[in-house]
Amino acid sequence: MSKVGTTEVIDGIGVLTIDYPPVNALSVHTRIALDEGFRAFAADDSVKAIVLICAGRTFIAGADISELGKNVGGPNLGEVFDLIESGTKPVVAAIHGTALGGGYEFALTCHYRIAVPSAKVGLPEVNLGLLPGAGGTQRLPRIVGIPAALDLITGGAPVPAKKALELGMIDALAEEGKLREDAIAFARKLLADGGPLLRVRDRQDKVEPYRGKGEIYADYLKKNARQWRGFKAPYNIVKAIEAAAELDFDAGIQRERELFGELIASTESAAQRYYFFAEREAAKVPDLPRDTATLPVKSVGVIGAGTMGGGIAMNFLNAGIPVTLVEREQAALDRGLSVIRKNYEASAAKGRMTAEQVEARMALVTPALDLSALGQADLIIEAVFEGMGIKRDVFAQLDRIAKPGAVLASNTSFLNLDEIAAATSRPDSVIGLHFFSPANVMRLLEIVRGAKTSNEVLATALALSRTIAKVPVVSRVGHGFIANRVMSPRSQQAMQLVLEGPSPQDIDAAIYGYGFAMGPFAMGDLVGLDVIGRGSNERTLQGDLVKLGRLGQKSGGGFYDYDEARKASPSAAAAQVIADFAAYKGIANKGPLSAEAIVARLLYPVVNEGAKVLEEGIAIRASDIDVACILGYNWPVYTGGPMFWADTVGLAKVVEGLTAMGIQPAKLLADKAASGGSFTRG
Repeated sequence: MSKVGTTEVIDGIGVLTIDYPPVNALSVHTRIALDEGFRAFAADDSVKAIVLICAGRTFIAGADISELGKNVGGPNLGEVFDLIESGTKPVVAAIHGTALGGGYEFALTCHYRIAVPSAKVGLPEVNLGLLPGAGGTQRLPRIVGIPAALDLITGGAPVPAKKALELGMIDALAEEGKLREDAIAFARKLLADGGPLLRVRDRQDKVEPYRGKGEIYADYLKKNARQWRGFKAPYNIVKAIEAAAELDFDAGIQRERELFGELIASTESAAQRYYFFAEREAAKVPDLPRDTATLPVKSVGVIGAGTMGGGIAMNFLNAGIPVTLVEREQAALDRGLSVIRKNYEASAAKGRMTAEQVEARMALVTPALDLSALGQADLIIEAVFEGMGIKRDVFAQLDRIAKPGAVLASNTSFLNLDEIAAATSRPDSVIGLHFFSPANVMRLLEIVRGAKTSNEVLATALALSRTIAKVPVVSRVGHGFIANRVMSPRSQQAMQLVLEGPSPQDIDAAIYGYGFAMGPFAMGDLVGLDVIGRGSNERTLQGDLVKLGRLGQKSGGGFYDYDEARKASPSAAAAQVIADFAAYKGIANKGPLSAEAIVARLLYPVVNEGAKVLEEGIAIRASDIDVACILGYNWPVYTGGPMFWADTVGLAKVVEGLTAMGIQPAKLLADKAASGGSFTRG
């Protein structure tokens, strides 16, 4: 046997154990071990049934990504699958850890599946813009039925073992810690019960009721049209699952391959696969030694119980970390606590948590009206009004109150962190933790590394991001850091362009068509024009609308008019305000623009700002900018983010477009365009 696989025969049950750390991926070594093991058991007359189990922390986790596109020899996956599936002895897959993607597709070629309660199974390929390409779209419907398969494969979420048993994704639950013994016992019972050896591929009872019922798929596509806008993979998955009901197995496999081929060649899938790795790369800081010690964070203080402060606190409560929540006035503190409770109770009402869990999390909050209550906190996060004077005053007080070694963090979204840190005698302990609103929902956490922030504090923030289920992106100090700075030209260009002819609805439609959830004018109306324009000392377009009482959706009108259901329609009143403001600015109406031209006008400057952020060393890598924009601003993931998108458009075309707009291309962008380089490819 290969070193990866070991075999043992126990009273007629052959046990093949795969041990290929760290995750037992389906590498050439694993495939050889599987091939050797199953051939040995097939030739051994004393073996009546086979159990496949894995050592280490998980069952086969999926394909070996390092082998993609390479000819590494050995039996291919299809050959191994055929060997197992065409065997004459029942095969039981014994699952612990996760069996996702290729790992679960492998389990589906086995005749039966048993898992420990902590295991998870599923087919998450949709998240990479792909469909399961090793028979998953054909086998899973045969054991769970068409409706469940549609939800499971287009959703892509891992399924806990107990739910998987209910659905039919597995056949039995083993006792935690006794998978091997229970799997062998399960195999013995199969032999004792007798009965025909039925392969998953041959099962028809779960798909037959849906044969010839094309309306099922049409209705499913219609129901999900809004959610799937811009994506290709879910549509191809539905076609593949329909093939499972309408075609014989081999023809269905061929259809799956065709549909997989369309996806693997698509820009959308390339973008999603790029993003998958970009998100994981973001946590890596090249000049931070891997063995840097982290500081313990067993208690947290949050200053400010408003929308942001309360949301920040919830992240730590969810992780079981006690929070002291500080406000200046009792009424504000009570409001903040009430909002936190209502958020949790809303989750409980949806079945996402129990009433006991709500109370357990609320019990972790200690309300306070004085900063002195934070004296023993390991981490203190300031979430007060965005003003330098206020923030420096808070940090000066914290410098006197906080214990030695405490991490002092600011949630500032634009201000100079080094200036804030200078208000303390320990700038090495100061870091930016910029949460995005709503902080308990949005996954992005910009970690702002000040000039004097210590490696230990940075490492602590990175580790903490994992604890609270955030995706960290590290930024150096600069106005707006990464996401806010890079995205600001989009709104600036929109406000300029609307004065030149295109209407708010034209611009919003173009940006919506590109893939954003809404355009800049619809977003402004949603947030409130009085909020967006607050603090401006000069005449602005938003300010002119606000003076007329047009605050956005909440007042029945902003850039659009709104009915009682807040449904938008074009506004003659807003159009007149826009025309008057354009005249005030001396800007002539140049007429409408195509959607493509509008997208270029708004988004090429975003790419340019991203290039500047890289030039200045604010962001570590281009992919960090893409992660920040996708998670912070809902940039459509199937475009890969602004920097990946720019590479797909062509940097020379972006430079040409910027120049035509009268915008100086960043040197890094111009240099890459001239040399035929890219931001995200090699």
